[in-house]
Amino acid sequence: MFFQPKTATVKATTQKHVVDPALQPWVEKYRPKTIDDVSAQEHTVAVLQKTLTSTNLPHMLFYGPPGTGKTSTILALSRQLFGPDNFRNRVLELNASDERGISIVRDKIKNFARQTPRAQAVASDGKEYPCPPYKIIILDEADSMTQDAQGALRRIMETYARITRFCLVCNYVTRIIEPLASRCSKFRFTPLDTSSSTARLNYIALAEHIDVDAAVIDALISTSSGDLRRAITYLQSASRLSSSTTPPTPITPMDIQEIAGVVPDPVVHDFAAVLGIDMGSMTVDEPKGTQKGFEPIQKKVKELMREGYSASQLLTQLHDLIVLHPTLNAREKSKCAIVLAEADKALCDGADEELWILEVALRVHKAVSP
Repeated sequence: MFFQPKTATVKATTQKHVVDPALQPWVEKYRPKTIDDVSAQEHTVAVLQKTLTSTNLPHMLFYGPPGTGKTSTILALSRQLFGPDNFRNRVLELNASDERGISIVRDKIKNFARQTPRAQAVASDGKEYPCPPYKIIILDEADSMTQDAQGALRRIMETYARITRFCLVCNYVTRIIEPLASRCSKFRFTPLDTSSSTARLNYIALAEHIDVDAAVIDALISTSSGDLRRAITYLQSASRLSSSTTPPTPITPMDIQEIAGVVPDPVVHDFAAVLGIDMGSMTVDEPKGTQKGFEPIQKKVKELMREGYSASQLLTQLHDLIVLHPTLNAREKSKCAIVLAEADKALCDGADEELWILEVALRVHKAVSP
């Protein structure tokens, strides 16, 4: 009689943790389940596939830009090694940017590392897993750990190497102290190439029944700069925006640029044309015969600032346009690059955005004028 309410509570708690796939972020929903699903990192995947057959895993250091699959790879590998039943007992995942002090290393990490793994149990899904006799500790964003914490970690890695393997995940490998890095096998994750990103985004769009054309996919890839996680997030946001109307509106490249917070290409091209940069066949809103000089440039800068565009984002896109421009010569590009670098430094120091955009505009105009 007294145990009935407790049983009901347990059931309610169990049901509470069941996540509806329709409510999941697509980044989690389409996270690779096996290392074969990891996009574009062929060398890393090939090496890790061999470790799956031998189950002799070294300490590992995954480094590279955000959104290239570092955390997804080690989680997928861990699931393939231990299976769903033993995953919680054998894998400890910590985000070192939150828990980065020496106390975490001495308490939580050391306590988990010293525990002897439990004996292998039969998997509930009926599949066989290697389930090697060690545990895995994943330290995400390990480059945020303090020097003292990294120093304490190297001794733990040596002492409990027989029953515990470490995987350090970071963006900047230079922030990992050398004694720690030398104890790990290093795997470099490169920004995803266009073909791999396109294939993955098309797969997600097809699975979610979203109609996107090649121009939208190109916009997702260009705005995310090789970060697949960011591209998937933008795609989900665009899908939500599209489905908010009845009937759903088609997703356009302009929608992606608005969601990503970048300055639309026509606006950048229009600004460049006012500065005297030949835009060739590109569509520009500028009327023919518009004079170049201080007043038109000042008017254009004021217009851009009133639209609320980010000054640093505008400078980044203007830089890319100038550097890749087919008709500007090397001297003109170098003069523009110098003023863009000065402006970037000034904006980082808190300078006025409108004044520095005007400064850049006038000096770029001077550099490209005949």
